[in-house]
Amino acid sequence: MTQVVQTFDARCKSFPLTAVPSRADGIAAQQWHLLGDDLAYPLAVLNRPALNHNLAWMQAYAARKNVHLAPHGKTTMSPELFRMQLEAGAWGLTFATIFQLAVGVQAGVRKAIIANQVLAAADLAGLHSLLQAHADLQVWFLVDSLAQLRLIEQWVATQPMFKPFDVLLEIGVLGKRTGCRTQPEALALAQAMAASSAVRLCGVECYEGIAAQCDSEHDVAAVTDLVRRVRDITQACDAQQLFAFDTILLTAGGSAVFDLVLPLLVGSGLSKPVEGVLRSGCYITHDHGHYQRYLNLVQQREGLKESLLPALEVWTLVQSVPEPGLAFLTCGRRDISYDLELPMPQRIARAGVRHMEDVVATPPDWRITALNDQHAYLQFDPAGLVPAVGDRVVLGLSHPCTTFDKWRWMVIAEDDGLVTGAIHTCF
Repeated sequence: MTQVVQTFDARCKSFPLTAVPSRADGIAAQQWHLLGDDLAYPLAVLNRPALNHNLAWMQAYAARKNVHLAPHGKTTMSPELFRMQLEAGAWGLTFATIFQLAVGVQAGVRKAIIANQVLAAADLAGLHSLLQAHADLQVWFLVDSLAQLRLIEQWVATQPMFKPFDVLLEIGVLGKRTGCRTQPEALALAQAMAASSAVRLCGVECYEGIAAQCDSEHDVAAVTDLVRRVRDITQACDAQQLFAFDTILLTAGGSAVFDLVLPLLVGSGLSKPVEGVLRSGCYITHDHGHYQRYLNLVQQREGLKESLLPALEVWTLVQSVPEPGLAFLTCGRRDISYDLELPMPQRIARAGVRHMEDVVATPPDWRITALNDQHAYLQFDPAGLVPAVGDRVVLGLSHPCTTFDKWRWMVIAEDDGLVTGAIHTCF
């Protein structure tokens, strides 16, 4: 597996300007501590024990369900985290673009699903070049229209020597994202792909997350309906012998209702063996809000006693308390997710506190009510616990994807607050 070497220095947000540059394997030697005021604020922090727990938990879950795991790399776009996922047993990784795929290939990925349409000439050429450069690389991408297939065929016609692309038929939901809407449409496209010399039809794909509303009664019915449609289309393609190989690849999976799509991935009623691939991505760090609520429902449906842990937080400093009940934190839209909901105060470390056991939970009335580019508005009850200038407030978040893309590095810390590593991102 390719070793990714990255040097961290003052070009990385919140890396100390006075510190010497360091590779990831030298970060621990700095002896930085989250409570030592060694690093600037805001600071994105990954908790190593929680990361390790999530990696092992999700891999074990997939193994119990007899499906492969190909986590979506767009969540983190971090070569170090890609390697952790592969070393934990992931079958491969998922990406959304050829650019993302190239980052993954450099990190050692050799099986990849592009859960998106590929059709631009530059992207087709880029994928072709990656496949030529790495004989052991397998890539599948999505096709959902005859128009896309024709563009692929036009590009292939310009290539003197060419190996067909491996593709998956995408099934979608009316009014939602990409994918064929009806069985006749999907079957006609599958027939065209089976007859084409530009592609090889390897299986079928869907994304069940677009059908979910974080309500078990609704989600079970909606995802079951999607699974039934995808299964019917797969069986129809199989009956007409449209799949190119001796196995059929069936893949689905976001990070919200992944349990509900499992009946599709194990396959049934087909003439060939099935390789089921789950593509959940956010599990590696999980979150404190959006995905936590969805996972609570997964735990109820599955009867699970434990599941994923939040592993990503942003540490901030109270920079001003200009009036009773309002404080400002050194964190804004440039630093933390806000696309699904605003950040959530989790813990407070008073100025001068140096031991993690002295870091306490924030009162339930504390909440972030707004973000500017560099400021978070913290509202609190002035009759209760009052934050002071210089205190550190730890923020939780929803949707880790849009925190990762705001940082070019993140520190990795232990439960005792010691910083022992770092990762970099490639957005």
